[in-house]
Amino acid sequence: LVRLEQRLGTRLVHRTTRRMAPTSAGQDLLGALLPLRAALREAEDRIAGKQAEIGGPLRITAPTSFGRMHVVPHLPAFLERHPEVDLAIDLSDEFVDLMDGNYDLAIRIGARIGGGLVGHRLATSNRVLCAAPAYLDRFGLPAGFADLTRHRLLATERQLPWHLDGPEGTVIHHGRSAVRTNSSEVVRELAVGGCGIALRSIWDVADMLASGALQRILPAWRGSREVGIFAVHPAAPAVPARVRALTDHLQARLGGIEAGAPAAG
Repeated sequence: LVRLEQRLGTRLVHRTTRRMAPTSAGQDLLGALLPLRAALREAEDRIAGKQAEIGGPLRITAPTSFGRMHVVPHLPAFLERHPEVDLAIDLSDEFVDLMDGNYDLAIRIGARIGGGLVGHRLATSNRVLCAAPAYLDRFGLPAGFADLTRHRLLATERQLPWHLDGPEGTVIHHGRSAVRTNSSEVVRELAVGGCGIALRSIWDVADMLASGALQRILPAWRGSREVGIFAVHPAAPAVPARVRALTDHLQARLGGIEAGAPAAG
């Protein structure tokens, strides 16, 4: 690395006693080299006749709650069908940069895929405003959209502002979460505990809405319809068969999540 920095005449990595992080020049170089590495690996697999084989390492990442509820339950059937796949899965609500080469596939919930990536839509992500009856008893039921400004909101650090579709089209509601957290599961549990109003996906809170633990409010408004659930991987001339197989497997099994259907292998 030092020799490479000397040859290029620039620092590629910031170094401290505890960690290393790429500089902007290092990030640019990494972004240029990763597609070349992927293309080389694909060429080797193709020449060796391995491209059609469904096996080898497959590392995926998914949001914590969605991954636990709707991805992990489908993995046993996938592994039974493809026992040669060496699977690793990480659950995190933090943004994961797929271009750094650490993951083959990411499950993402959002409206934008990002440059250099390919997204396969797995399902919709209908989101509704909801709160616990105890909260509404204490602070009152919002009569209209404007009433949100006087209520306690609950959201992850990355979720606000809210993009909402309603009678007036798409509007953006800027607000501040009553509790700061990076966990969508924390937001859900705080909402159930009566701490505020949350914008939650039906796949996440269907059972709580059905039981009355949460109550939908302002039913004329919902989260932007542009938001979907995607399987995302870096663009490449040839996508590994194991990545295609898992994407197809999840696409075939996630159609019922908006109705709160239980996961099945």
